[in-house]
Amino acid sequence: MSRELEFFFDVGSPASYLAWTQVPGLCQRTGATLHYRPMLLGGVFKATGNASPAAVPAKGRYSGQDMQRFARRYGVTLTMNPHFPVNTLVAMRLATAAVDSDQRDTVLAALFEGLWLQEKNLADVDVLGRALADAGLDPEDWAARAQEQAVKDRLKATTEEAVARGVFGAPTFFVGDEMFFGQDRLDFVEDALRT
Repeated sequence: MSRELEFFFDVGSPASYLAWTQVPGLCQRTGATLHYRPMLLGGVFKATGNASPAAVPAKGRYSGQDMQRFARRYGVTLTMNPHFPVNTLVAMRLATAAVDSDQRDTVLAALFEGLWLQEKNLADVDVLGRALADAGLDPEDWAARAQEQAVKDRLKATTEEAVARGVFGAPTFFVGDEMFFGQDRLDFVEDALRT
């Protein structure tokens, strides 16, 4: 039986970035197929009444420190974006357009690394276009893809599906019907994929 991992994320979430650095290796180790599921975290928050940890100052400070612990554990760099929180609507439309593209990994790297390594304000479409160009992508082509109605509809539908399945934040993973919230639950995700 094939193993499947669904990864619901928003590039504006630093925890989603940390997960993104780890899930390909996790899937390689377990023989699982990875399904990227871009969603709008703001839409999830609105539908569920949840909010970013940054909305509570003490929790935001702790969360930032904890994510740095995980970054060290994973051997990756995480820089807190000075523009955080960033409106990721256009970026998430790009991620949605990229999911079935042969340039998916390049697009996702441009978005995640642009936000969490290079501290870019990807809510600014000019900055976003330059980030795509710097990654060797055609920014005009990708801007057009992000504006396609089918892409907009798919992102909305995935966000609604996530909420219907119990998602309240990012990242969230599904192995079958079993849900795991947070990049700090990847060990449980891996266990589930091995069962």
